[in-house]
Amino acid sequence: MKRSRVMLWGVFAAILVGAVAVVAAARRTSVPASDGEIPVGQVKRGDMELKVVVSGELRATHTIALTAPPVGGGALQITRLSHTGVPVKKGDIVIEFDPSEQRYKLEQNRSELLQADQEITKAKADAAVLEAQDKVALLKARFDVRRAELDVQKNELVSAIDGKKNQLALEQAQRVLAELEQDIQSHTASGEATIYLAQEKRNKAKLAMDQAQQNIDKMRVPAAIEGLVSIEKNREANGGFYFDGMTLPDYREGDQVEAGSSIAEVIDSREVEIVCKINEHDRSNIKAGQPAEIEFDALPGQLFHGTVKTVGGMSMKQVWEQDMGGKFDVTIQLPNSDPRLRPGLTAQVVIRGEEKKNALYVPRQALFLKDGKRVVYLRSGGGFEPREVKIQNESESRAAIEGLNAGGEVALIDPTAPRKASSSSAPSAGISGVTP
Repeated sequence: MKRSRVMLWGVFAAILVGAVAVVAAARRTSVPASDGEIPVGQVKRGDMELKVVVSGELRATHTIALTAPPVGGGALQITRLSHTGVPVKKGDIVIEFDPSEQRYKLEQNRSELLQADQEITKAKADAAVLEAQDKVALLKARFDVRRAELDVQKNELVSAIDGKKNQLALEQAQRVLAELEQDIQSHTASGEATIYLAQEKRNKAKLAMDQAQQNIDKMRVPAAIEGLVSIEKNREANGGFYFDGMTLPDYREGDQVEAGSSIAEVIDSREVEIVCKINEHDRSNIKAGQPAEIEFDALPGQLFHGTVKTVGGMSMKQVWEQDMGGKFDVTIQLPNSDPRLRPGLTAQVVIRGEEKKNALYVPRQALFLKDGKRVVYLRSGGGFEPREVKIQNESESRAAIEGLNAGGEVALIDPTAPRKASSSSAPSAGISGVTP
């Protein structure tokens, strides 16, 4: 009898422990909530349009940069500069620089050229005089040699001493003639070298003068295409100190610029496109060729139509941005140019994505990230139970999912997050029945 009672109490204790464990598990997976404290939305099934609403900027696809000419001699000063937005035709002068230094070099090189011409003339005259003198000396030396040869032929008729003298005189005349011929060759080579050096000096001066003239011509920078002028920011305004986001003035007349610096652009306004940045969760909803509706801030009430041209394949993220996800670049092409459209205009863009038929969706604000997984909090009894879901697509306000049944209710705020008790809960109770 005692053994039966012991076994009965043991079974009862086991049942009691199991019930406590079940209750504890239920408390861990289900979050209790009082009525009206947490706003909820419904799990619905229906058609879902995957449109994306973003802001963008109008940019030109074809631009030509106008730079300061690459000339030596230090900084250049802008003496004339067109303004941003001024229409220009091909060949119109957009920028002019002060050519004073190049004109000084031109005159200096012209003087060197004239001096080289005079040196060439003098060298040729000196060479001609020396050549004439050498010819006279050569004739005299050859005459002396011939006379000495005639004297030697008389040696049979004169004494031995006189014959010896005649022979020595002939040898001396021959030596003088040989030396003179060598000197004449040296004189010719020296004269040619002097003339060559003077000619090279002239060529150098002529080349420098042509270069100076070309630099003067480069002081006037024309437009290479027809379009609109856009003046660049002067990054040298603060002594070369610059960082991204810094406000800088445009280039103006009188500014000093370094050779090769980009001063302005000529923008072909006939070929423009809109550049947007979309969030990471919208990337899968956008494809090339999808239609887009554009409304420019400067032209309110007027709707333009375009087409998605390209969608970036790599996300970009700046270190100071607070968004967790990256941004993708999207370009939208406008089929027809409008004279009112100018690069730099901002616009609100609606990209019409695909329409997902008979989709199961929940409000996007019902999605939460828990332990690296996307979950929703589904109402279960008197509380909310976390359920992992698979995201198929996301729009601005809805998310197509898998893993739930239509008709269920999901929390629109995290029920596990700490909340204020009094006045802060009143607004939440007011929207508890909202079902986007």
